[in-house]
Amino acid sequence: MDEHSLDGRTAIVTGASRGIGAAIARALDRAGARVALVARDQEALGSVAADMQNDPVILPVDLADADAPARLVAEARDRAGPIDVLVNNAALAARAPTDELDAELVDRLYAVNVRAPLLLIAALVPSMVERGRGAIINISSGSAVVGTPRRAAYAATKGAIDAATRSLAIELGPHGIRVNSVAPGVVDTEMWARNKAIPGVIEEIEALTPLRRWATPDDIADVVVFLASDGARFVTGETVCVDGGLARTTDLYGGPV
Repeated sequence: MDEHSLDGRTAIVTGASRGIGAAIARALDRAGARVALVARDQEALGSVAADMQNDPVILPVDLADADAPARLVAEARDRAGPIDVLVNNAALAARAPTDELDAELVDRLYAVNVRAPLLLIAALVPSMVERGRGAIINISSGSAVVGTPRRAAYAATKGAIDAATRSLAIELGPHGIRVNSVAPGVVDTEMWARNKAIPGVIEEIEALTPLRRWATPDDIADVVVFLASDGARFVTGETVCVDGGLARTTDLYGGPV
């Protein structure tokens, strides 16, 4: 049996309408999983689901709503059956000087980036414990691993998720549930399009990255599939940097360490 196959398993992927989330959903589908795709934009989710093979489920939800995680898990179970894999990918990003932060922005970041993942996990844990298995993958960020200017609030949310990952790994490990984080670096998505237009940015990132290129969404998705699979059966509590070596070898704003 292929240890990387997800045949017969069901996954929830939040933030699945574009970018990294869409790539993760498609990769899980290719590995054999049935995927419940979650985001606010139903039409965009439909576009992602259109080329998937394993009867995907579309669940338009706004995770900023405190009651949404519990409703989402209940509907996903009703429509797709027991959930084996949860990928907490949905997130809000913000770049602003710290003296421009306000309570509304900080609360919004924490609602989507921290509260929603934790409540989704809380809603899924009883059934995973009952079945004695489960894989939870939280999408973190290089900003949680190294400092990035004007992103203190966003980095704080991702640091919180990494800390929760370690605690959850201890709590849930005895029940056969693995919990890991994946920390992407600079990924070639719509979120970086504006920065790429700045002269020299593309070349600077490539020069600082040991593998000399930007990440693609598929680079992140393939690691998520591995962590969801039995190939990673003895991996838990980890934050895996998928950034071509950038975070561990480079001070992004000051040159090589």
